[in-house]
Amino acid sequence: MTSKDYYFDSYAHFGIHEEMLKDEVRTRSYRDSVLNNKHLFKDKVVLDVGCGTGILSMFCAKAGAKHVYGIDMSNIIKQARKIVDVNGLSDKVTLIQGKMEEIELPVQKVDIIISEWMGYFLLYESMLDTVLLARDKYLAPGGMMFPDKATMFVAGIEDGDYKEEKIGYWDDVYGFDYSPIKEIALKEPLVDIVDIKNVVTDPCCIASFDLLTVTVEDLAFSRDFRIMARRDDYVHALIFWFDISFDACHKPVKFSTGPHAKYTHWKQTVMYLPNDGLAMKEGESIEGHVSSKPNAENPRDLDIVISYKFEGEHAKDEGNCEYRMC
Repeated sequence: MTSKDYYFDSYAHFGIHEEMLKDEVRTRSYRDSVLNNKHLFKDKVVLDVGCGTGILSMFCAKAGAKHVYGIDMSNIIKQARKIVDVNGLSDKVTLIQGKMEEIELPVQKVDIIISEWMGYFLLYESMLDTVLLARDKYLAPGGMMFPDKATMFVAGIEDGDYKEEKIGYWDDVYGFDYSPIKEIALKEPLVDIVDIKNVVTDPCCIASFDLLTVTVEDLAFSRDFRIMARRDDYVHALIFWFDISFDACHKPVKFSTGPHAKYTHWKQTVMYLPNDGLAMKEGESIEGHVSSKPNAENPRDLDIVISYKFEGEHAKDEGNCEYRMC
């Protein structure tokens, strides 16, 4: 099996679906976007890309969809079919096992595409590529995407104690220099919950995607950013999060995965800087550039490069950092 095979195999276990279903921000946002907008789904043909246990497909069926086609490569779809059946929706929901890139739907076009495609750092695992392929092949003119907007943000955080625990630990391991591991640890983003109290700077938007028009090529993005300190403090790392919006709804439904918002299983993505902390005064700024693209060997992984420059009253620093989400 290749790493790509393990990606699909990992979703065959119910545990990962339990975590996603219990993420109330995630699941309720999808539910509300569908069930509070039944007028959009009534008598429509819907495609659910990466349907998993079938929860989104069943929301759409309950909202009055004419028919819902759910596609998933994972073996969890076998349980999803039983779930759809015991809920009396087999006449409205058809679940097909296979890769979206390879299967053929029994209809030429669909009116709505719904999918929970987001990964850590929004784009990790690259499922959005598949959603866009489905859009270009099957979405009828004037059709809708659920969700239809995604926006990414960056901010600076104070995280000295945890950075020392995770990164500084390798400087002295029972009297030995483990710095080769430290180099690896610095390159691996950390997915964790960040307390809003640790956020030192204002956020900056680094990318925004309209799911109706974005292309696969657009997902390999490169943006400048500037983040300004809200108080006198140290910045040890940059964090990233994303917001999701269902703007097609009569009343837009939105949620955020940021440190200011309720918990989601996406948490935040932390990338430590290679210095001892930038001593920032209120009003001072870090200017930088972030680029992200799929890894050449495994496109479900991400290669992220961050360059930054800081010139403050107490410190000056600049750097170029390479990270790999895998």
